[in-house]
Amino acid sequence: MSNKNILVVLTSHSDLGDTGHKTGFWVEEFAAPYYAFLDAGAKVTVATPKGGQAPIDPNSTVPDAQTDATKRFYDDQAAQNVIANTQKLSDMKQDDFDAIFYPGGHGPLWDLTENEESIALIESFIAANKPISSVCHAPSAFLNIKDANGEYFIKGKTVTGFTNSEEAAVQLTEVVPFLLEDELKKRGADYKNTADWTPFAVQDGLMITGQNPASSELVAEKLLAQLAK
Repeated sequence: MSNKNILVVLTSHSDLGDTGHKTGFWVEEFAAPYYAFLDAGAKVTVATPKGGQAPIDPNSTVPDAQTDATKRFYDDQAAQNVIANTQKLSDMKQDDFDAIFYPGGHGPLWDLTENEESIALIESFIAANKPISSVCHAPSAFLNIKDANGEYFIKGKTVTGFTNSEEAAVQLTEVVPFLLEDELKKRGADYKNTADWTPFAVQDGLMITGQNPASSELVAEKLLAQLAK
Protein backbone atom coordinates (compact mmCIF):
# COMPACT_ATOMS: atom_id res chain seq x y z
CA MET A 1 0.00 0.00 0.00
CA SER A 2 3.03 2.28 0.06
CA ASN A 3 1.99 3.75 -3.29
CA LYS A 4 -1.65 4.30 -2.25
CA ASN A 5 -3.09 7.67 -1.29
CA ILE A 6 -6.37 7.81 0.63
CA LEU A 7 -8.40 10.97 1.13
CA VAL A 8 -10.35 11.15 4.40
CA VAL A 9 -13.10 13.79 4.49
CA LEU A 10 -14.33 15.01 7.87
CA THR A 11 -17.14 17.38 8.76
CA SER A 12 -16.60 21.03 9.68
CA HIS A 13 -20.02 21.27 11.37
CA SER A 14 -20.03 21.56 15.16
CA ASP A 15 -23.56 22.57 16.24
CA LEU A 16 -26.01 19.79 17.13
CA GLY A 17 -29.07 21.42 15.59
CA ASP A 18 -30.44 24.11 17.90
CA THR A 19 -29.89 22.11 21.08
CA GLY A 20 -26.94 24.21 22.23
CA HIS A 21 -24.83 21.05 22.28
CA LYS A 22 -21.86 20.33 20.05
CA THR A 23 -21.25 17.66 17.44
CA GLY A 24 -18.57 16.98 14.84
CA PHE A 25 -16.83 13.79 13.75
CA TRP A 26 -16.79 10.61 15.85
CA VAL A 27 -13.25 9.89 17.02
CA GLU A 28 -13.44 6.09 16.67
CA GLU A 29 -14.74 6.36 13.11
CA PHE A 30 -11.70 8.39 12.14
CA ALA A 31 -9.06 6.77 14.33
CA ALA A 32 -9.61 3.09 13.56
CA PRO A 33 -9.53 3.53 9.75
CA TYR A 34 -6.77 6.16 9.92
CA TYR A 35 -4.42 3.77 11.69
CA ALA A 36 -5.52 0.83 9.55
CA PHE A 37 -4.55 2.84 6.47
CA LEU A 38 -1.26 4.08 7.92
CA ASP A 39 -0.31 0.67 9.28
CA ALA A 40 -0.92 -0.80 5.83
CA GLY A 41 1.55 1.72 4.42
CA ALA A 42 -0.88 4.06 2.71
CA LYS A 43 -0.56 7.83 2.76
CA VAL A 44 -3.54 9.65 4.29
CA THR A 45 -4.70 13.20 3.59
CA VAL A 46 -7.48 14.70 5.72
CA ALA A 47 -9.78 17.42 4.40
CA THR A 48 -12.86 19.29 5.63
CA PRO A 49 -15.21 21.78 3.93
CA LYS A 50 -13.69 24.71 5.84
CA GLY A 51 -10.15 23.42 6.34
CA GLY A 52 -8.29 23.85 9.64
CA GLN A 53 -9.53 22.34 12.89
CA ALA A 54 -12.05 19.54 12.45
CA PRO A 55 -14.58 19.53 15.32
CA ILE A 56 -14.69 16.41 17.49
CA ASP A 57 -18.07 15.22 18.76
CA PRO A 58 -17.73 15.49 22.56
CA ASN A 59 -19.88 12.39 23.01
CA SER A 60 -17.19 10.37 21.23
CA THR A 61 -14.63 11.29 23.90
CA VAL A 62 -16.51 9.75 26.86
CA PRO A 63 -14.95 6.64 28.48
CA ASP A 64 -17.53 4.22 27.05
CA ALA A 65 -16.66 5.27 23.49
CA GLN A 66 -12.94 4.54 23.74
CA THR A 67 -11.10 1.80 21.87
CA ASP A 68 -7.46 0.94 21.27
CA ALA A 69 -7.56 3.17 18.19
CA THR A 70 -8.96 6.20 20.03
CA LYS A 71 -6.39 5.81 22.81
CA ARG A 72 -3.67 5.71 20.18
CA PHE A 73 -5.11 8.86 18.62
CA TYR A 74 -5.10 10.79 21.90
CA ASP A 75 -1.45 9.82 22.45
CA ASP A 76 -0.44 10.73 18.89
CA GLN A 77 0.60 14.37 18.54
CA ALA A 78 1.11 14.00 14.79
CA ALA A 79 -2.49 12.84 14.37
CA GLN A 80 -3.71 15.70 16.58
CA ASN A 81 -1.87 18.10 14.29
CA VAL A 82 -3.52 16.55 11.23
CA ILE A 83 -6.96 17.16 12.76
CA ALA A 84 -6.04 20.71 13.74
CA ASN A 85 -4.81 21.56 10.25
CA THR A 86 -7.04 19.77 7.76
CA GLN A 87 -6.86 20.61 4.08
CA LYS A 88 -9.69 22.45 2.34
CA LEU A 89 -12.05 20.12 0.52
CA SER A 90 -12.18 22.50 -2.45
CA ASP A 91 -8.44 22.01 -3.00
CA MET A 92 -8.72 18.22 -3.27
CA LYS A 93 -8.51 16.53 -6.69
CA GLN A 94 -9.48 12.95 -7.45
CA ASP A 95 -6.34 12.54 -9.59
CA ASP A 96 -4.18 12.70 -6.44
CA PHE A 97 -5.89 9.80 -4.64
CA ASP A 98 -6.72 6.13 -4.97
CA ALA A 99 -9.77 6.11 -2.68
CA ILE A 100 -11.96 8.36 -0.53
CA PHE A 101 -13.37 7.70 2.95
CA TYR A 102 -15.92 9.64 5.00
CA PRO A 103 -16.04 9.04 8.79
CA GLY A 104 -19.29 9.84 10.57
CA GLY A 105 -20.49 11.62 13.63
CA HIS A 106 -23.64 13.71 13.26
CA GLY A 107 -21.82 16.64 11.64
CA PRO A 108 -21.90 15.27 8.05
CA LEU A 109 -25.72 15.32 8.06
CA TRP A 110 -25.51 19.10 8.03
CA ASP A 111 -22.49 20.02 5.92
CA LEU A 112 -21.65 17.09 3.61
CA THR A 113 -25.06 15.86 2.40
CA GLU A 114 -25.65 18.73 -0.03
CA ASN A 115 -22.08 20.00 -0.32
CA GLU A 116 -21.54 20.57 -4.04
CA GLU A 117 -17.75 20.27 -3.81
CA SER A 118 -18.05 16.96 -1.98
CA ILE A 119 -20.67 15.64 -4.41
CA ALA A 120 -18.57 16.57 -7.44
CA LEU A 121 -15.48 15.01 -5.87
CA ILE A 122 -17.25 11.72 -5.12
CA GLU A 123 -18.70 11.66 -8.64
CA SER A 124 -15.19 12.12 -10.04
CA PHE A 125 -13.96 9.12 -8.01
CA ILE A 126 -16.84 7.04 -9.38
CA ALA A 127 -16.10 8.14 -12.95
CA ALA A 128 -12.45 7.13 -12.44
CA ASN A 129 -13.46 3.70 -11.04
CA LYS A 130 -11.97 4.43 -7.64
CA PRO A 131 -13.53 3.20 -4.38
CA ILE A 132 -15.73 5.43 -2.23
CA SER A 133 -16.43 4.56 1.41
CA SER A 134 -18.19 5.90 4.48
CA VAL A 135 -19.46 4.84 7.90
CA CYS A 136 -22.32 5.56 10.30
CA HIS A 137 -23.87 8.97 9.45
CA ALA A 138 -21.39 9.70 6.66
CA PRO A 139 -23.23 7.70 3.95
CA SER A 140 -25.29 10.91 3.94
CA ALA A 141 -22.51 12.23 1.70
CA PHE A 142 -23.62 9.67 -0.90
CA LEU A 143 -27.32 10.60 -0.85
CA ASN A 144 -27.20 13.19 -3.61
CA ILE A 145 -24.48 11.89 -5.91
CA LYS A 146 -25.72 11.01 -9.39
CA ASP A 147 -24.60 8.57 -12.04
CA ALA A 148 -23.89 9.39 -15.68
CA ASN A 149 -27.61 9.15 -16.45
CA GLY A 150 -28.60 11.63 -13.77
CA GLU A 151 -30.05 8.94 -11.48
CA TYR A 152 -29.15 8.69 -7.81
CA PHE A 153 -25.98 6.61 -7.68
CA ILE A 154 -27.21 4.58 -4.71
CA LYS A 155 -30.47 3.57 -6.43
CA GLY A 156 -30.60 -0.22 -6.51
CA LYS A 157 -27.29 -0.55 -4.70
CA THR A 158 -26.68 -2.26 -1.38
CA VAL A 159 -25.88 0.25 1.35
CA THR A 160 -25.99 0.59 5.11
CA GLY A 161 -25.77 3.46 7.57
CA PHE A 162 -26.92 4.57 11.02
CA THR A 163 -30.32 3.03 11.68
CA ASN A 164 -33.50 4.79 12.77
CA SER A 165 -33.46 2.69 15.94
CA GLU A 166 -29.85 3.68 16.72
CA GLU A 167 -30.83 7.34 16.25
CA ALA A 168 -33.76 6.80 18.63
CA ALA A 169 -31.43 5.16 21.14
CA VAL A 170 -29.24 8.29 21.28
CA GLN A 171 -32.43 10.40 21.51
CA LEU A 172 -31.66 12.56 18.49
CA THR A 173 -34.51 11.56 16.18
CA GLU A 174 -36.11 15.00 16.57
CA VAL A 175 -32.80 16.87 16.39
CA VAL A 176 -31.17 15.59 13.21
CA PRO A 177 -32.17 17.23 9.89
CA PHE A 178 -33.26 13.82 8.55
CA LEU A 179 -33.06 10.12 9.36
CA LEU A 180 -30.33 8.54 7.25
CA GLU A 181 -32.01 5.14 6.94
CA ASP A 182 -35.18 6.77 5.59
CA GLU A 183 -33.32 8.94 3.07
CA LEU A 184 -31.24 6.04 1.74
CA LYS A 185 -34.43 4.09 1.15
CA LYS A 186 -36.19 7.07 -0.46
CA ARG A 187 -33.46 7.21 -3.11
CA GLY A 188 -34.04 3.57 -3.98
CA ALA A 189 -31.06 2.06 -2.18
CA ASP A 190 -31.19 -1.56 -1.06
CA TYR A 191 -30.71 -0.69 2.59
CA LYS A 192 -29.31 -3.41 4.86
CA ASN A 193 -28.59 -3.42 8.59
CA THR A 194 -27.93 -5.72 11.50
CA ALA A 195 -28.64 -5.42 15.23
CA ASP A 196 -28.01 -1.98 16.70
CA TRP A 197 -24.38 -1.22 17.63
CA THR A 198 -23.14 -4.42 15.99
CA PRO A 199 -20.28 -4.21 13.45
CA PHE A 200 -21.69 -4.36 9.92
CA ALA A 201 -20.36 -3.21 6.56
CA VAL A 202 -21.43 -3.89 2.98
CA GLN A 203 -19.76 -3.47 -0.37
CA ASP A 204 -21.51 -2.99 -3.69
CA GLY A 205 -19.02 -2.64 -6.50
CA LEU A 206 -16.64 0.14 -5.48
CA MET A 207 -18.94 1.57 -2.77
CA ILE A 208 -18.37 0.49 0.83
CA THR A 209 -20.58 1.57 3.73
CA GLY A 210 -20.69 0.78 7.46
CA GLN A 211 -23.63 0.97 9.85
CA ASN A 212 -22.29 2.50 13.07
CA PRO A 213 -19.12 3.40 15.00
CA ALA A 214 -18.38 -0.28 15.64
CA SER A 215 -18.22 -0.79 11.86
CA SER A 216 -15.40 1.63 11.05
CA GLU A 217 -12.65 -0.99 11.11
CA LEU A 218 -14.68 -3.30 8.86
CA VAL A 219 -15.06 -0.52 6.30
CA ALA A 220 -11.32 0.15 6.42
CA GLU A 221 -10.55 -3.54 5.92
CA LYS A 222 -12.86 -3.75 2.91
CA LEU A 223 -11.35 -0.59 1.42
CA LEU A 224 -7.79 -1.88 1.85
CA ALA A 225 -8.79 -5.21 0.32
CA GLN A 226 -10.27 -3.38 -2.65
CA LEU A 227 -7.13 -1.31 -3.11
CA ALA A 228 -5.00 -4.46 -2.99
CA LYS A 229 -6.79 -5.95 -6.01
